[in-house]
Amino acid sequence: MTVWGVSAVALALPTYPEVRAAHRPSDFTLLDRQGTPLQSIRTDPTARRLPWVALTDFSPALRTSIVLAEDHRFHAHTGVDWSGLARSTWANLAGDGAKQGASTITMQLAGLIDADHARPAQGRSVVGKLGQIAAARQLEARWSKAQLLEAYLNRVPMRGELVGIPAASRVLLGKHPSGLDAAESALLAALVRGPNAARDVVVRRACALMQQQRLDCAALEPVASRALVPGASARAVQPAPPSDAPHYARHLLRSLKPPFPATLKTTLDAGLQRLAVQSLRQQLAELSLRHIEDGAVLVLDNATGAVRAWVGSSGAALSDAAAVDMVLTRRQPGSTLKPFVYAMAFERRLITPASLLEDAPAQLMAGSGVYAPQNYDHDYHGWVSARNALAASLNIPAVRLGVMLTPDALFDRLNAYGLAIRHSGGFHGAALALGSAEVTLFALTNAYRALANGGRTANGQVGTPAAAWLVGDILSDNAARAITFGLDSPLVTRGFAAVKTGTSKDLRDNWCVGWTDRYTVGVWVGNASGEPMQAVSGTVGAAPVWRTLVQALHDGQPSRPPPMPAGVVRQLVAGDAQPARIEHFLAGTEQAEIRRGGHTLASAQYHGIASPQQGALFAIDPDIPPQVQRLVFEGEPGQWWLDGKRIGQGRRVSWAPWPGRHVLELRLAGGRVETVRFEVRGAVARPRP
Repeated sequence: MTVWGVSAVALALPTYPEVRAAHRPSDFTLLDRQGTPLQSIRTDPTARRLPWVALTDFSPALRTSIVLAEDHRFHAHTGVDWSGLARSTWANLAGDGAKQGASTITMQLAGLIDADHARPAQGRSVVGKLGQIAAARQLEARWSKAQLLEAYLNRVPMRGELVGIPAASRVLLGKHPSGLDAAESALLAALVRGPNAARDVVVRRACALMQQQRLDCAALEPVASRALVPGASARAVQPAPPSDAPHYARHLLRSLKPPFPATLKTTLDAGLQRLAVQSLRQQLAELSLRHIEDGAVLVLDNATGAVRAWVGSSGAALSDAAAVDMVLTRRQPGSTLKPFVYAMAFERRLITPASLLEDAPAQLMAGSGVYAPQNYDHDYHGWVSARNALAASLNIPAVRLGVMLTPDALFDRLNAYGLAIRHSGGFHGAALALGSAEVTLFALTNAYRALANGGRTANGQVGTPAAAWLVGDILSDNAARAITFGLDSPLVTRGFAAVKTGTSKDLRDNWCVGWTDRYTVGVWVGNASGEPMQAVSGTVGAAPVWRTLVQALHDGQPSRPPPMPAGVVRQLVAGDAQPARIEHFLAGTEQAEIRRGGHTLASAQYHGIASPQQGALFAIDPDIPPQVQRLVFEGEPGQWWLDGKRIGQGRRVSWAPWPGRHVLELRLAGGRVETVRFEVRGAVARPRP
């Protein structure tokens, strides 16, 4: 095969624009919406490459040293230095020393951009050399000298895994190529000839280059000490890569196919993202003695759904938990599901915000057992308005509403909001209203964003804007939540904000989710391992982080309450349970007077034993402290006897459950006796320190 025969193959060589477009840095860099770097992730473990650098951004000293070291006639030849090739051939034939190469920068570049022209490990054959020569001549005919040198500087192999002068300059010297001085340039140029050569060999070659330029070699020693001594490389000098959004970067990478882009502009806000990381870590540090080590934050733009901040983990966990993205991990949401229960009850006109609901002990059948919900503070508040019940996060009214709506209907509604709850409504039963199912922070925050948008999700309208507005009005009512949270809690903000906290069973998860007129913010804190926290409620755990972000988002521009939509009316309400006040209703449900017991959820007039039912099965939960696990017996006024022992009298008595089969008697006036048999199963609950 002749040179001219090989040249036909070289016609397939890529053009300069194709080579530059195909260049892929080894790290993927996530940018915020203004172009600020937020996160770098290594996507190519085989080599370290930085973004392409234009020739004008390499220092003149570097360009001079590279040309002098590798191809001093670069600007004069047309791809092949024939005189240099002749000298090299004669020297190699003489066999009196090491092999000498005569590959020009252009010939080397041909091998760097086309594997067919790369140097084999055993050396090139004559045919291979002729192919390289032909390829170099083709490159010279199609590329400018500036393009050839620029591509060479970006593609030439350097020390270790480093590829290209930009990577070597940044990693070994901690500098951008534009800032390289004469000594640094000579050192890098010497590495091109032998990237992994011994230190003294590299320094000797670099000194020779400097002497050719009539420069003093004294400056080489400190440069070599900084760049070539193991453990003393410029990794300690170069700026650390940004690492503010690792989980979101990995989340986006999963949706991309290789080759990955060098950079990706996102909707994140760098300042808000860093504030979210900082405030979460600070809050967890303050709670470190309460056995809590992790958290997550999500901030969404209400109008577009764009992610403004995504913190998948605090990054401070002592185990591998920091690698888990808790924005996408399923956990029990606790009371954060209550707003959807009330919205549905308002829509079906089962209640109004002014309806009086009885917050009193209740036992509800759940499958073959009985579910006895209790409030977080283990207290009962009697007759309260639906507004107070939701705002103050009372459990028993919410569970009763969930039973009226039916667990299956509530299950369908929650999934219509995008919560993607598994199993079925029947599986979760009455406990579904209190967040027994598992959801992700991403899904829950988006569901709250739908409430902020009047019940509108990405897949369509869910519920009515009027009912969603009523829920938002209640969740922004600081006075209504005071019976549980007080008037000065982390849920109070300068402007409008509708917010709800939640705590899962045995304090394993703690939530605070809410919206303003422009943003929806969701915060979760807990332990990725599932271990329970110690005495951490929503206002203690997640709410302080939530308020910090909401205040920052509306610094200088307070959030404004949304306008009252069509279908909502105002009405003065009086009654015997609360002072006269202005309340909001769905049109057609307004009432001027509301009294105790006047609503569907009022307590029943019992005959005999109302609860427990005959054959009821109760299960002791070993994770709930014994002192708050009590069964409540309800019925007509009388004397209550259990297993032959008198335990109290009246309409209602409570009893600490004990495993076994039991006989309950209610002895009434006139000698009438009602009897119910029931069973308690499970080990004795563990005492809580």
